[in-house]
Amino acid sequence: MDMNQLHFPILSLITFLPLVGAFIVALINEEHENLIKYVTFAFLVLDFIISLPLFFYFDPTTYHMQFVERVPWIKSLGFQYYVGVDGISLFLVLLTTFLTPLAQLSTWKAIDKKVKLFNITILLMQTGMLGVFISLDMFLFYVFWEVQLIPMYLMIGIWGGPNRVFATMKFFLYTFAGSVLMMVAIMALYFLHHKFTGVYTSDMVKLMQSPLPYHLQLWLFLAFFIAFAIKVPMWPFHTWLPWAHVEAPTAGSVLLAGILLKMGTYGFLRFNLPMFPDMTHAFAILIIILAVIGIFYGAFVAMVQPDIKKLVAYSSVSHLGYSMLGMFALTQVGVEGSIMQMINHGISTGALFLLVGIVYERRHTRLISEYGGLASLTPAYAAFFMIFTLSSIAVPGTNGFVGEFMVLLGAFLYKHIWGILVAFGGIFSATYMLTMYKRVFFNKVTNPKNLGLSDMNIREWLYLVPLLVFVFWIGIYPSTFLSKMRVSVEHLLKQVNRTTVVSPAKSEQVSMVKTVVVKKG
Repeated sequence: MDMNQLHFPILSLITFLPLVGAFIVALINEEHENLIKYVTFAFLVLDFIISLPLFFYFDPTTYHMQFVERVPWIKSLGFQYYVGVDGISLFLVLLTTFLTPLAQLSTWKAIDKKVKLFNITILLMQTGMLGVFISLDMFLFYVFWEVQLIPMYLMIGIWGGPNRVFATMKFFLYTFAGSVLMMVAIMALYFLHHKFTGVYTSDMVKLMQSPLPYHLQLWLFLAFFIAFAIKVPMWPFHTWLPWAHVEAPTAGSVLLAGILLKMGTYGFLRFNLPMFPDMTHAFAILIIILAVIGIFYGAFVAMVQPDIKKLVAYSSVSHLGYSMLGMFALTQVGVEGSIMQMINHGISTGALFLLVGIVYERRHTRLISEYGGLASLTPAYAAFFMIFTLSSIAVPGTNGFVGEFMVLLGAFLYKHIWGILVAFGGIFSATYMLTMYKRVFFNKVTNPKNLGLSDMNIREWLYLVPLLVFVFWIGIYPSTFLSKMRVSVEHLLKQVNRTTVVSPAKSEQVSMVKTVVVKKG
């Protein structure tokens, strides 16, 4: 049965169910901390269960938006509550509903102050993150984009480490600066569309279908580029990320790496590529260069980190560089690899942050030098850490290999030199991850404080095993996921490969704009 025919508002339900949960948690007395945790976890798990039909009922044969809901919002301004998903956003929605309950489960012992406020914060964050991935109205997209900033700001500022104030301010100022530029670009698109057509609308689908003059594409592309490059974050806009990761509580780091950073890469796919095709081609080489720099820079800086969490944080800069490289290679396999890399990064890096959180709860230090020989003391923990380490360095058979191999293949098809050059990035990734693993888990136990360490408990198994399943599922049979996104990516590339030809004399008149579809050379 087709849920689209039933007009079942599944996207609204999964987006606002956590908000309902937040209101219910707010009514519970603060003294009942266990009840607050259970209610929050129940709402997040229920949200994930309700989101599963998106996967099973999704039609992979069409690029059109599915599970669409459209309701007039502010009629006089042309704003709508307009939501839907395609093969590009589907898995980001599912990743959000899947990862958030696991992150919340990891906090049951780690968060011991303002427990009620923390759980309300994580529920509000869930609503904001989902809203970004389902919005098809640009103004609605911006509202959700800003909404999810506030919970993360609180999460780092209240429950973060000793330098949380500095980290919070840096996170907020960077991301808010990008948001301002994005808002200006959205307003410009809104008024330009009215100028050309006489209609006010912030409908993304309609705006994608309206070609813009070359010179206007330039400034709009740059505004969106800066906003999304900060969020990814790309080098050199990345400096806020290590501070935010290190100071955030474990759940904050998991959600930041697993979901929030994907808003930047998703923004490029949803805005820059289809709306500004000329600029996408013009800037592709520059963005590829920045992505390659990010890959090597992140790896080199990670090599010298004394803190395990900071090492994993810099690995994010490197791994998301692969995602940007595959995206701007502008090939089918490259873009599909870019989306897979987003998903894989959320699973593998999210799991690594969870694992760092486990040992931090026991020893209250993340310094590599404080450990050694943990494999003999905590064998289950060491086994999990090894599997996710191998996933992070893209060993065949794991999810990381699928994404990185597709990105490398896409880059090679774009220009051989990029594929060959970036292949060496995997060597450096293996160097810093395996060196860290050796120092923490092998050799003799030299620090007597580690002798009393306990292995993983049932709760920790519960939030790591689901991630482990996807490491091997994606690694062994990625077609389950690739088949859902293929047609949407094909359509995206058709949009990118159209070139706008504008008469210089009347560049602002839409009648003089025609779209020519060309084959990519």
